[in-house]
Amino acid sequence: MTDFITLTKENIESEHLCCAISDKKHQCGVDFKREWLKDRISEGHVFRKLDAKGKVFIEYASLEKAWVSVDGENYFYIYCMWVSGSFKDKGYGKELLQSCIADAKSQKKSGICVISSKKKKPFLSDKKFMEKYGFTVVDEISDYELLALSFDGSLPHFSESAKRMETTDNGLTIYYSAQCPFVKNCIKEISEFCSSNNISLNLIYVDTPKKAKSVPCVFNNWAVFYDGKFVTHQFLNENMLKKVLKL
Repeated sequence: MTDFITLTKENIESEHLCCAISDKKHQCGVDFKREWLKDRISEGHVFRKLDAKGKVFIEYASLEKAWVSVDGENYFYIYCMWVSGSFKDKGYGKELLQSCIADAKSQKKSGICVISSKKKKPFLSDKKFMEKYGFTVVDEISDYELLALSFDGSLPHFSESAKRMETTDNGLTIYYSAQCPFVKNCIKEISEFCSSNNISLNLIYVDTPKKAKSVPCVFNNWAVFYDGKFVTHQFLNENMLKKVLKL
């Protein structure tokens, strides 16, 4: 049996949070997320990881409390599942997903859902992998797809606001939450670049599940708009931002 650790209020200060483990510039975001997680754990949020120094983990929560623009009842929502580097091809992804499925069944959930895409995109779960375990497409917006494993026939769906995929704001607009450690440094780099280049920047901090479910696009923890149009869910550094702005 593989050794996995589930974060609790007792061990969260001493355990690493996996995805930003090897990148010093994102350590400021680790504390940002750790504080966010402390509140979520009491709500039933699960962060389960391999007992090793690596990026091997799954993170999920009850859909009703998940900070995502998806609606449904009695489902789990998977925020992220990541197996990287030398830990790939050892069955860890399968074990983590099966542990989530077992957890959902033990709590008599109606199913599990996750955001993916028609073609693989960074920071989103791999559609082909999820399909191996019974997940199917139940809703879609543009290239994004909502996958679900239903136990009772009921299905979740993207929120009505998510289908807009646009805002009324001009310039650069970014919706973000503290759910991912990469957010903090990305906001810092983008803010500094926009300030130095006189670029209009509208940062919208999503700090409640209600706000997350009303974001006008597919949203997990980060969404970028430019002149009102949705651009990407991917995190931006200075170079990527220049491409978005066509500078």
